[in-house]
Amino acid sequence: MLFKTFSAATYGIDAYLVEVEVDISAGKSDFTTVGLPDAAVRESRERIRAAIKNCGLEYPFQTITVNLAPADVKKEGSGFDLPIALGILGANSGALLNNHLKNYIFLGELSLDGGIRPVKGALSIAAMAKQKGVRTLVVPVENAPEAAVVGDVHVYGMRSLPEVIDLINGAREFSPTRVNTAEMLDQASKYNVDFHDVKGQMHAKRAIEVATAGGHNILMIGPPGAGKTMLAKRIPTILPPLTFNEAIQTTKIHSVAGVLDPGMGLVGVRPFRAPHHTISDAGLIGGGAVPRPGEVSLAHNGLLFLDELPEFARNVLEVMRQPLEDGSVTISRAAMSLTFPSRFMLAAAMNPCPCGFFNDPSRDCSCTPPMIQRYVSKISGPLLDRIDIHIDMPAVKYSDLRQSSGGESSEVIREHVMKARERQLQRFEGEKIYCNAQMSPRQLRKYCNISADCDRLLESAMTRLGLSARAHDRILKVSRTIADLDGAESISATHISEAIQYRSLDRNYWA
Repeated sequence: MLFKTFSAATYGIDAYLVEVEVDISAGKSDFTTVGLPDAAVRESRERIRAAIKNCGLEYPFQTITVNLAPADVKKEGSGFDLPIALGILGANSGALLNNHLKNYIFLGELSLDGGIRPVKGALSIAAMAKQKGVRTLVVPVENAPEAAVVGDVHVYGMRSLPEVIDLINGAREFSPTRVNTAEMLDQASKYNVDFHDVKGQMHAKRAIEVATAGGHNILMIGPPGAGKTMLAKRIPTILPPLTFNEAIQTTKIHSVAGVLDPGMGLVGVRPFRAPHHTISDAGLIGGGAVPRPGEVSLAHNGLLFLDELPEFARNVLEVMRQPLEDGSVTISRAAMSLTFPSRFMLAAAMNPCPCGFFNDPSRDCSCTPPMIQRYVSKISGPLLDRIDIHIDMPAVKYSDLRQSSGGESSEVIREHVMKARERQLQRFEGEKIYCNAQMSPRQLRKYCNISADCDRLLESAMTRLGLSARAHDRILKVSRTIADLDGAESISATHISEAIQYRSLDRNYWA
């Protein structure tokens, strides 16, 4: 006898419908799964057999053939356990009174006692169900909040196989999971850190405010203990709050990657990802036989922090060029090519030399010039070209550490940032960009006109400090952002002067 149920699988961060066909015929006891299943899917027969028997249901010791359609796309993961088990019960024992399950999508891994365990990608699958017009989605109870975020789909969070059978047969009343997305975002968007916690480093705080307001990437250079990591962890607190669409897209990525906190429906705060410097290029950019998102995609709509930047392998750093430039990363394999979103703000930190005390007035540097040169040369010019702001962070003075106040709070700084971002959104309406850092050379000429006095100041700085052509464009972009923070329509000499100070590496820092 043939019985059909429906499930789904993810492809990149999107999902597609999978038709699960189960056929039971007379013959020796055998279980075959076709349709390009991976090892986890093939192993499901043992879990399903034990789950059905331990729930007190009849398992057929006959020839069972399971087909997962479309058969030309590889199926992976354990989420097909539940629909396959239901297909076997429907085809054999008559445990399912409802034979019309076209409006149901089932998803879940079975434990040996019939319990249902959480799986990856529930949010993407719920979005696909809504698009396909499938109105009932049955998922593990832990996945129900994230799936219910989509709306217009009845999401039932189930704990066990018998519960699912009761739902299908109408033996018990079950209520679909409902969530208040506005309340979820409000509850999730709370930070336990604040810029007010950081004492001293006012110059660095100002540079970070400018970087955040214009979407500029920033590099902090300073000795150990200067507060580089502490400041970086607080950057998300001054970024504009996530919109609902941004939260959905970010949650999709985290759900597919399997890093979404259990029971969390939405990622309500901007991601902060800080991979260790031993990470591989596949870990950073994404990869695998079936490509999975890497750190640059997990940081989408948030911040990617690379501490001890020169300690990263050079080939790992070089793969960031595409996501920094395009806001997405494409991973190609022989069988498929997937594109993951990766629009993030990059914050990096490094010591000025291997020992960390080059140019420190209170500590002696033990590094030789060749050692420093090798250390610095790990960061290529093309990568530095994509970092708009370089800021020098000296060691914090004792008097600063003992101050009672750490300056403005994250809430106050965020208000400044949001006002600057609003001006940029109005300026770039219809331009397909949303911040100053994304301006092209044509847009730079259009929106960054400067007076004759500013032109002379910039020319003098480039001549005396030996600044490069790329530094010229970066200075103009940062100047435009500083003007936006000040609420000024045009760029003034003050804005140009401040922007010049944020190009430490262009001023022959290690001379």
